[in-house]
Amino acid sequence: MLKVLTKVIKYAKAPALIALSLAVGAGIILPKITLANGNPGLTIFSGVDRKDILDYFLQFGGRPKQMDRYKLYIPPKKLSQGASAFFISYPDYFNGQFDTNKIEVRINGKSLPLKEVVWDKDARVIQIVPEQAIDPTSKVEIVMSNVRNPELGTYYFTCDVTASGNIPVRLYVGTWIVDFFPEN
Repeated sequence: MLKVLTKVIKYAKAPALIALSLAVGAGIILPKITLANGNPGLTIFSGVDRKDILDYFLQFGGRPKQMDRYKLYIPPKKLSQGASAFFISYPDYFNGQFDTNKIEVRINGKSLPLKEVVWDKDARVIQIVPEQAIDPTSKVEIVMSNVRNPELGTYYFTCDVTASGNIPVRLYVGTWIVDFFPEN
């Protein structure tokens, strides 16, 4: 292949253009597209500002209709006013199942005691209220275990918090863009 490419370039009128065309055609330059398998991967077009896309990890690979554990991350810069409650909403076409007894809020790997976890299926929102308000400088990890994944596809999980200050304002934190695809 390299000998053919060298001869084509040597006798071509536009050698750089031909070399580039052959390299792309041979798959030398373009990377192969792969699925993230449990990680957010690269999102180019989503309708969500890049600064508002939150990181997550699906511990068991994100296979449709299978049990999984979601680790939803919120960086400290997103909690500038702390948080006294978390609201995770999801789209109406999400047909997965949550286990409210297996939801945790972790800071530095330590699980915090929760006052309540309420799943309002009609409003499509999970409300998580820790016993103590979350400090503004904390990196938060929301862990949802025993989740039954939905059908394959992409789902937007939106996170709002109630600010932990004197005025309990509900603030948008960001969006987890979660993909569920079968294994390759």
